[in-house]
Amino acid sequence: MKTRILNNIIMFMIISSTGGLLFVFNRNLSFLVLACIIIFSFFFLKHRIKNTSFYSSLLVLFVLFSLFVFNFIFAANPQSLTKYLFFGVTIFTSVLSLFYYNNQESKTVFINSLYFTLKLVLFQAVFSFIAYFFVTDSLFLITSEYHETLTFNYLFHYSLKGGAAVINLFGIDFPRNAGMFWEAGILQGYLNLLFFLELSVFNKNRKLLALIILAILTTYSTTGLLLLLLQIVYFSYKAIKSKIKIILLIILITPIYFIFNANLNEKIYGSGESSFQKRLFDLTQPFFIAIANPLTGVGLDPDRFQDTRENFYINSDLNSSLSKIGVEQKVETTSKGSTNSIMYMLAGMGFPIALLLIYMFIKQQIVINDRLMWFILTFAFVMSEPLLFRPFFFLFIISGFNQVFYKITSHKKLL
Repeated sequence: MKTRILNNIIMFMIISSTGGLLFVFNRNLSFLVLACIIIFSFFFLKHRIKNTSFYSSLLVLFVLFSLFVFNFIFAANPQSLTKYLFFGVTIFTSVLSLFYYNNQESKTVFINSLYFTLKLVLFQAVFSFIAYFFVTDSLFLITSEYHETLTFNYLFHYSLKGGAAVINLFGIDFPRNAGMFWEAGILQGYLNLLFFLELSVFNKNRKLLALIILAILTTYSTTGLLLLLLQIVYFSYKAIKSKIKIILLIILITPIYFIFNANLNEKIYGSGESSFQKRLFDLTQPFFIAIANPLTGVGLDPDRFQDTRENFYINSDLNSSLSKIGVEQKVETTSKGSTNSIMYMLAGMGFPIALLLIYMFIKQQIVINDRLMWFILTFAFVMSEPLLFRPFFFLFIISGFNQVFYKITSHKKLL
């Protein structure tokens, strides 16, 4: 029982460290607490640590530190050691976390804890959305260096990011649900992962699935709706054989599709155009920065990366290609960071290291069921949010490395 509680606490902290407000407002202290909890938790393991797991984790730690040190030294721009020390903290925390879960008696401990924690995320988001209509007059502002949000007694939070805290529908103000995270796009990602786990791994509870769908709708996220539709179609194709059920499915997803289509048109051509233009620019400009610095990239220091972006212009007629699909890129440069962490990694680390990390992301060994769909969901998640270099997603990269080195250490043991 104690081990299960610790497993869930660690998972909650890992998820919070990847977009949660707890880490936004208390980053250094929260990472210290997470590391201390993991180290303390090893005393509750019911059997001794596996030697092969220990040595493979050491190899992963060494290789990842080496890759980041190489990037720090040889990146096109001079880098801040302080910024890279934070990447070191992320690597150490992530390796330690996966090592802890891998030394549990059951191989499903990680998935079970993730499932339980994501349900807590869901319930908190639902209560937060409902509570908004009762606590609007009691909200107060809390701020940090990088973020500000409205809160009700630190229980419910309503993000002010991009000025889109409220969506007016039919004359009624609805909060754009961000749950316990700093923006709604992060909440939708975790909710889509929960939707996947419920359909692929666990109970296929219809009431829970319906609640997840409603919660995703409250985020009003274009990416969230697209991933939700994709999952419904994928899992329905696998399970449904009856023509009548297919008709019922079409009826079910039609309203979701219309909401998605209206949201997409608003983002591309309407009042939400600035958000779309930002994400389009974050998709294209870092790619051209990577082409200009293909081997080592410009470095992962956010400040240096933003300086590079501000003075980097795409030397190609990109709009002529985009116009063929009815899209125009209006942003020419920016001094802000990238929302697309895959392209940020490509520009920051160059093609060799970035492609290696993406390959290990694909080869992850944590979620085995419907691996392709899981990869699509997580890859789209980090393509739309700057979260790849945070513990939750970095765990999957480490899992890919760990599988390779585990085979090596196991082979040596046999010899």
